[in-house]
Amino acid sequence: MALQEPTALERFVNGILPENPVYRQLLGMCPTLAVTGGMKPAMTMAAATAFVLISANVIISLIRGLLRPHLRILVFTLTIATFVTIADRLLAAYLYQMSKELGPYVPLIIVNCLIISRCEICASKQGVATAASDAVGMSLGFALALASLATVREVLGTGTWFGLAVLPQSWPNWGIMVLPPGAFLTLGLLLGLAEWVGQKRRSGV
Repeated sequence: MALQEPTALERFVNGILPENPVYRQLLGMCPTLAVTGGMKPAMTMAAATAFVLISANVIISLIRGLLRPHLRILVFTLTIATFVTIADRLLAAYLYQMSKELGPYVPLIIVNCLIISRCEICASKQGVATAASDAVGMSLGFALALASLATVREVLGTGTWFGLAVLPQSWPNWGIMVLPPGAFLTLGLLLGLAEWVGQKRRSGV
């Protein structure tokens, strides 16, 4: 007996917390570590990833009946690359400084395992509504993860949030938090916190 696929609502909810792409699946680690030194680049990356993920999931779901097993990964990659190019060019046209700040990380969305995994797991097997719900849920989960990392790093590293001062000037800034070691440290601590909370919920404490 074939297993029943999750519904659109289940896909949406699972993507935010139960199957969070960063804290539960450990996907998209490259941009997670690279662009979370501040909220502005983190949220720009989250928006670009959401655009690509939602668009790719919808297109793959629409053509799922035409996919062939030996060509599906190629089709996924070409579809994702198309929307990544669109996102990259839009950023360069309308948010040039942010595009320069993000550097190669927007084009690298092409090889983000989060997006290609959703094409394979959901979009190639279920209808458009479910695929879109899955993409929105995963996008929100990814944005939540980037926002939590960026908040900790920016507040402790520079005393600001979205560039606005949130700590008194007398508060010492932890310069290491906006450097690569700070990204690994913050991610490790938040991963540990997420696992601890998950264990507490499973044990009913």
